[in-house]
Amino acid sequence: MWDSAEAANIRAILGEELQVLCGSARTPPGVKLCLVQRNTEKSLFVMPPQPGFEGFPVRGGLLCPLTWRNAYALISLLPELQPKRIPREKPSFGFGDRLGLATPGHLLALQGASVFPVLAQQSMRENARTGRSFADVLADAIFGVFQAGWEKGFGADADHLKSVDEAQKAARLGYTIFTYDPSDFLVPVGNLSKAEFAQKSQDLPLSKVKEEYVGRDFFVPGLGKLVFTKEELLLIALKYWHALEFTEEMYRALQRELPRGFDFGLSVDETFEPTSEKEHLFLALELQRRGIQLTSLAPRFPGAMEKALDYRGDLVEFRQALRAHVAIARAFGSYRISLHSGSDKWSLYPVLAQETEGLWHMKTAGTSYLVALEVLVRFSPALFREILILASERFPFDRQSRVDVTDEFVRYAHPLLGEDLVSVPIVGGRLRFARLRPIFAEKKLPPYVPVAQRERR
Repeated sequence: MWDSAEAANIRAILGEELQVLCGSARTPPGVKLCLVQRNTEKSLFVMPPQPGFEGFPVRGGLLCPLTWRNAYALISLLPELQPKRIPREKPSFGFGDRLGLATPGHLLALQGASVFPVLAQQSMRENARTGRSFADVLADAIFGVFQAGWEKGFGADADHLKSVDEAQKAARLGYTIFTYDPSDFLVPVGNLSKAEFAQKSQDLPLSKVKEEYVGRDFFVPGLGKLVFTKEELLLIALKYWHALEFTEEMYRALQRELPRGFDFGLSVDETFEPTSEKEHLFLALELQRRGIQLTSLAPRFPGAMEKALDYRGDLVEFRQALRAHVAIARAFGSYRISLHSGSDKWSLYPVLAQETEGLWHMKTAGTSYLVALEVLVRFSPALFREILILASERFPFDRQSRVDVTDEFVRYAHPLLGEDLVSVPIVGGRLRFARLRPIFAEKKLPPYVPVAQRERR
C-alpha cells in the first residue's frame, strides 16, 4: 500500500481530474501500480510502462483500460491475483457479480469472516444476456480484488457449464472451479410412456449396473443401511446415466487441460423433484467408480428456492434432507454440499452451517444486481423504467430458460408499473407473466431499506 504522500505524488503526475484509488496501490520491484478513476471510468496506471500492457502513454507511465489482456499482464507482476482452488478446510461463497462492479463491496462485506470467496462466477446463460464472456468476468474480478487490496486469495467458477468446449475455454483463461449442469441429459422418467421407457432402457448397460449395485448393502453413518431394489435402480440409472457419461467426458477434458488439479462441482438442482437419498447415493458411487473427484454437489432440495427470496418450505424437511445429503457426501466422496440460488435464504444459513459443521458452499447470482436496481428506483427512476421496458421486451425470449418472476418483485415495482400488468395464476409457487406493457404510473417508491434491516415476511 502507498502512504498519502505517494498517492499525492501520483495525483500530481496525472492531474487532479484523476482520482487515485489508494487501496489498489502496489509497488512490485521497480514498478508503481494503481487504479485511477475519472468520473465513473476506471483505468490501470502502470509506471514505468511494462511489457504486456496495452494503453496510452501518460507522463512517464501507461494508462490502461480494464481489459482481460491487461488483467493477465497484471497477474504477471502480482501472482497473488491468480485465482486459487477452494481450501479444503474452509467454507466457500460464490458471489455472482453480473455487473462486474461489486467485487470491492463483496470483499468489504467479507472482512472478518473465515470464508473463501469465489468472485468470478457467471454462467454462459448469464454471460449471453449481459453481453459478457468468461474473460470479461474474470478480468472484472481481478481488477476488483486489486482495487480492494485483497491478498487472501479467491476462486473463479465457470458456472452451469453445458459443453466441454465451454469448460476448456474457461480452463485456459485461468478458472479454477468448474460447475457442470447436466440437466440437458437428465431423463424425465416420470413422463415416459411404457414404450419410451423400454426403448431408453435398452441404451443402458443394465446387467453391469445391477451387478454393481443390486443386492448390496451401503452403510451411511447417520442414515443407516441403503439398499437398491431392481426397480429403483432402473429408474435412477435411466434418469442419470447419460448425464454421468457426459460428466465423465467433461472431467477427463479438464484433467488434460489442468493436470495440476482443479475443483469440480456437479449441479443437479435444476429439476422438478427433490434429489432423493438413493439418487444421491447412486451419483456418489458412480462418480467414485469413474474416478471423478467432486469438490461440491448441489442437490435439488424440497421447497421453493427462488432467487433473492427467503426459503419457502418446511424447515424441518429441509434440515432432514440436508443432513442426509451431507452424510452421503462424507461417506462416499468427502465433498461439500452446495446451496444454489442462495441469495437471501436467511432461514437456511444457520441450518446449513450447523448440519455441514461449517464446510459448505453457497452460490448467489443476482443479489448485487437487484440492490443496484433498488438504488436506481430511488435515485434514477427514469433509468429504472428503461430497464423495465427492456425486460418486458426480452421476457418472451428469456422465459424459455427462466420463467421465475416473483410476486414479491411485482409488489415492490407496482407503483411504477401501475395497473397495466397482465398475469396468469401462480404455477408451482411462481408467478408467470403473460406480458409487461411499457406504461408507468408517475409515482415514487418508499425509501430504500437495506436487505439486512427488512422485516422477514
